[in-house]
Amino acid sequence: MAPPTNPSDALRLRSQDVLARLQKERGELSEIEADVARKVAEHQIATRHLNEAFEKKATFGERIADHVARIGGSWTFVISMLSVLGVWVTINAVLAARAWDPYPFILLNLALSCIAALQAPVIMMSQNRTSARDRAQADSDYRVNLKAELEIVTLHEKVDHLLHGQWERLVELQDIQIALLEQLNATREALDAPTDPRDADVPADPGTPSTPD
Repeated sequence: MAPPTNPSDALRLRSQDVLARLQKERGELSEIEADVARKVAEHQIATRHLNEAFEKKATFGERIADHVARIGGSWTFVISMLSVLGVWVTINAVLAARAWDPYPFILLNLALSCIAALQAPVIMMSQNRTSARDRAQADSDYRVNLKAELEIVTLHEKVDHLLHGQWERLVELQDIQIALLEQLNATREALDAPTDPRDADVPADPGTPSTPD
């Protein structure tokens, strides 16, 4: 079969070849594997800048959740909260009867409960977004690894094809060399052979005349 001259036909044949190779090794292909096979056939890039994409798609609430989770999970927040608690307890203990929140600090417990009740779901929102980013990152890594594997297999096939063609060419050159050597040998034998049949009979003693019978 003649090779396709149209680039679209060549691209279609290459895509079919990659899909057939994947189906042979993995069976039924998933959407990701089919997409990777198409990108391999079309020589497209499979990597994506996930962080930039997530930041562009993030809503205002998701940005606030990330900011709260980033602050709430730091030593700065822990030290700040301990400082506020220490100052609150100290002032109310010193004021005694005039304190706005005397012992057992019911107002402080209410404030801490409200902060914990609001902070927990906000942090979970940020964690869910982080989990979605991790899943997208794992999907991207799988795409890259699968594409690299297919490209390596294709390169191995190309190298094997080139080596096979080189061996065939070497065999042809060897046959040509053998034919040339045989032709040179035949030519040399023809040149070394006597041209006059009488030159082949050389007398044993040229000075002694031969006696007829």
